[in-house]
Amino acid sequence: MAPSKIFYLGCLVLVLAIAVEAASTPPGIAKNPSRASCNKKEYKMCYNLEHVCPKFCPDSCEVDCASCKPICSSTPSSDEHRSSSGSSSSSSSSSSSSSSSASSAAAAAAAAAASSSASSSASSAASSASSSASSAASSAAGGSSSSSSSPSSSGGSPQNSHHSSSHNSSSTPSNYYPTPSTPSPKPSTPPTPKPSTPTKPSPSTPNTPTTPSTPSSLPTSNVDSRKRAKCRNKNYGQCYNQVHVCPANCPTSCQVDCVTCKPVCNCDYPGAVCQDPRFIGGDGITFYFHGKKDQQFCLVSDPNLHINAHFIGKRNENMGRDFTWVQSIGIMFDNHRLFLGARKTSTWDDAIDRLSLDFDGEQIFLEETLGSQWSSTSMPQVTITRASETNDIVVEIQGKLKITAKVVPITDEESRVHNYGITNEDRFAHLDLGFKFYSLTGKVDGVLGKTYRDDYVSRVNMRASMPVMGGEREFASSSIFATDCLASRFVGSQEETSLETMDLASMNCASGMNGRGVVCKR
Repeated sequence: MAPSKIFYLGCLVLVLAIAVEAASTPPGIAKNPSRASCNKKEYKMCYNLEHVCPKFCPDSCEVDCASCKPICSSTPSSDEHRSSSGSSSSSSSSSSSSSSSASSAAAAAAAAAASSSASSSASSAASSASSSASSAASSAAGGSSSSSSSPSSSGGSPQNSHHSSSHNSSSTPSNYYPTPSTPSPKPSTPPTPKPSTPTKPSPSTPNTPTTPSTPSSLPTSNVDSRKRAKCRNKNYGQCYNQVHVCPANCPTSCQVDCVTCKPVCNCDYPGAVCQDPRFIGGDGITFYFHGKKDQQFCLVSDPNLHINAHFIGKRNENMGRDFTWVQSIGIMFDNHRLFLGARKTSTWDDAIDRLSLDFDGEQIFLEETLGSQWSSTSMPQVTITRASETNDIVVEIQGKLKITAKVVPITDEESRVHNYGITNEDRFAHLDLGFKFYSLTGKVDGVLGKTYRDDYVSRVNMRASMPVMGGEREFASSSIFATDCLASRFVGSQEETSLETMDLASMNCASGMNGRGVVCKR
């Protein structure tokens, strides 16, 4: 008997619940669902999110952007709607309280029906609740039929409260989750068009350059054609026997300064007599002594050494002096005479020897090979050595001096630059000389000799671009072996103590005089 009562009671409760749900659902929204969204951009989490209107809204709804929930549309503000719908706790009329009690009773009855172990007292309570629920359902149906207008009217507040409470108490719409709006797909990024690869223009074929013509004869290396020189002084171990190439301005006539260990042109060394004649004195000062053509002048005069020079030259119509060069020298020491000279020549040829040598009146024949040597049998010994196959020798008188002598012509280039007016009729072959003295006295004199004295003070004008030493009358001699110049000191024997040996290689030498020579200081 008891199970049958429970079954009938459950069916009754289900029918009542369906009736209450049907009474609380407005006919418009239920049949025609509507949607709404938040249109305020400041609410980024809710903006443009679509919501489905609640079923109890009569016609439409709107979204509360702050809570992001749909609410029924009303003429009053949403705040008033929320306050009226939330005032179910304070009963404003007897009908609302009865409907709430009815709905709670229905829920309790449904729970009792689901329980198979409910007691008889529970069944009696359910029967009394069903009677009150039926009366509440009839009154709710009557109220909902009369309320067809918008809940925004003044008399609609209690009805809205009733609908809200009945909706919240029903089991079906208790937890409502709005349907999330499907996000709009991101616009597809159009593919980046690839630029077309430019076609490379075909380069025009250049014209084939013309092959330069090969010269008939390749020039030889200037360095290969220059003479080599060595330092012969063993006291300078770091430079001794080192081979050096002669400078470009004197490719065939140079010597090595053992102090600086550099090659120096013979005409740039102290004691040089070269060119038009240019002298470099023992004090290192460069000067010119022009003399006169076809005359002799005393270069060095010491008690046991005397050297005269024979000048040749050509008159320059535009100048008040001659162009002069040293053609030969005569050397006297003890009772001996040594002659060195350059033969007259028209067309110059390096392969032809133009040297003239004589010792004590006898001509010297020297084989034309490099290094060939001649020596005297008398004392002090005289040695002559070829520095090249032709036109270049080294003369040494034992204990007195060493001379480098080379025969050179006036070239066409020199004649053009200096306006000499030299032709092939006579190339004015002359000597480029270099002197190195081993012993001199304090009385030494002459154009070159006096510059070696300790008390010598140069009289040349050093400010001039071409310092010239005068004194032709003082140094003039009557012949190549004459000792009759006013500056002569020669007597033919070593009567006085000589000065200390003057090894110019031990001097401190450096370039000076604007490239006109090498300045050496004792």
